[in-house]
Amino acid sequence: MSKAPVTDIRWNDKTAIVDAAGEIDLHQSAVLQQQLLDVLDQKPDRMIINLANVSYMDSSGVASLVKLLSRTRKNGISLALAAPTKKVRAIFEITRLDSVFEIFDTEQEALA
Repeated sequence: MSKAPVTDIRWNDKTAIVDAAGEIDLHQSAVLQQQLLDVLDQKPDRMIINLANVSYMDSSGVASLVKLLSRTRKNGISLALAAPTKKVRAIFEITRLDSVFEIFDTEQEALA
């Protein structure tokens, strides 16, 4: 059994910072999505998903983030992705989702 994709949830005022890690594939994406929706239920003003420790993400992982984005937009919550590895960032660039998501090189930039 692999570890859950969300390794930590930190709060900076009304911003939820969610640390994700490992390989987010078909098996992990549903778990990730549920964990992110649980954070959303706590009604943050803003959510930052820190992807620094995500070594791999497939289309199902991206789909989970797209669903989250649609939910956050509906609720007026801002969503940002922070510190994706080159490999993970490439997935967003190939799918052109880098123009849909706010993607920052570091968590500090996303918080600013």
